[in-house]
Amino acid sequence: MRPNVLLITLDQFRADCLSIAGHPLVRTPNLDRLARAGVRLTRHYSQCAPCSPGRASLYTGMYQMNHRVVANGTPLDRRFDNVALMARRAGYAPVLFGYTDQSADPRDVDGPDDWRLTSFEGILPGFDCELFIPEPHEEWITYLREHGFDVPMNAQAALTSEPMRPAEFGLSAFLTDRFLGWLDRQHAPWFAHASYLRPHPPYAAAGKWSTAYDPDDVELPIPPADDRHPFHDFALQLSAAQAPTDEGEMRRLRAQYYGMIGDVDEQLGRIFDTLVARGEWDNTMIVVTADHGEQLGDHGLKEKLGYFEQSYHILGLVRDPRLADRAGTTVDAFTENVDIVPTIAEAIGEPVPAQCDGLPLTPLLRGEQPPQWRAHATYEYDWRHHFIRMGNREWPWDRSLERQNLAVLRYDHAAYVHFGDGSWLAFDLTADPTWRTSVTDPTRVLPMAHDMLNWRSRHLNRELTGMLNEQGGIGRWPVDITWR
Repeated sequence: MRPNVLLITLDQFRADCLSIAGHPLVRTPNLDRLARAGVRLTRHYSQCAPCSPGRASLYTGMYQMNHRVVANGTPLDRRFDNVALMARRAGYAPVLFGYTDQSADPRDVDGPDDWRLTSFEGILPGFDCELFIPEPHEEWITYLREHGFDVPMNAQAALTSEPMRPAEFGLSAFLTDRFLGWLDRQHAPWFAHASYLRPHPPYAAAGKWSTAYDPDDVELPIPPADDRHPFHDFALQLSAAQAPTDEGEMRRLRAQYYGMIGDVDEQLGRIFDTLVARGEWDNTMIVVTADHGEQLGDHGLKEKLGYFEQSYHILGLVRDPRLADRAGTTVDAFTENVDIVPTIAEAIGEPVPAQCDGLPLTPLLRGEQPPQWRAHATYEYDWRHHFIRMGNREWPWDRSLERQNLAVLRYDHAAYVHFGDGSWLAFDLTADPTWRTSVTDPTRVLPMAHDMLNWRSRHLNRELTGMLNEQGGIGRWPVDITWR
């Protein structure tokens, strides 16, 4: 029998904010519980930021250089396969709770007045939407009003005032309530995606969680380096990315972020308890990850951007009940969100889509060594959206937007950053794990630049390149090519 599949995303959850991973302050008993029942991916990375690009990689299994969703609002090309369409082919009716932040391909809309051309919060093709809560979170706010809370129809106002209401009326609890109500009507096998907004800004935890952590106990962030790349200086000028400079305000921000984690962790506990009570815990594959991380003041920045790994090193938990003997183990190899679609594909008996840049985690989850695996994690960031409205740009001669991007290779003990303008940074993370001291020795940098070039050349689009129009058009290239 096919398993139930539950894909859970927590928005902006960085890997080091997991208590089982050793965080000295944050408490995540239910995520820890899942880790003890499954496999924890200790070096798991998102492929890009912000939300829409990161989720495009998660849902398609593709690197940003191939799916080309470069900002919140960039359309997702309709020709790409995705996790929901794949689940449909396997016989599921995949259901969404929350949001997917995927903008519609403009070739599929109903004209210039179609709402999908005014929002980046579209629904990934293939999902049936049981609960859709884009801004301004109308369903949740209507629910709050029905229960006597005076809340304006404004998402930011409703979220900022979460500390003033009991946690059971929070946005995370609202999503969980709807999911559990739906689950009560289901018969296996089912496929669901629970997409939680938290711990996303605004930094205001629900109810009791807003006071769960004392700001005086919270550690302070890594300060920015004195010698910075021009991009870092640029990022520090962005109002949305500027971390508080006041120590007290910075401590409060971190305390609220930790509280939001506690809130959503409690909600996941409700789901896990319900699966056990329904007798479905041992027939449900659970994947928990995030679309990206959070700077939390490190390097003078907040939210998600740039090349620092706080924005990309995220939690990764997989529980496949068919691998019960692997409960409580870890995978220390570099894993990426582009690996999630191939992993789910193998779990539900579907071929891994040819577009996928990621690889199935299946052998690693079994404790086996795959025939090949990456020696580094890779992620990208494109910031053209900050320039796209600045003046008239004449196509095809003005290609300045194509220089507003970077890509990172994160090795065991080093990192290499390549910028679209040709500049670069390299870090020895053994000598300085804070990413504040750049390496300039060409003999150390050149091999990493070589790896970056190889990474790009080996992940070119392959959807049709593996096919020959022979024998009915279904043939593959021969596998006995001696010059490989």
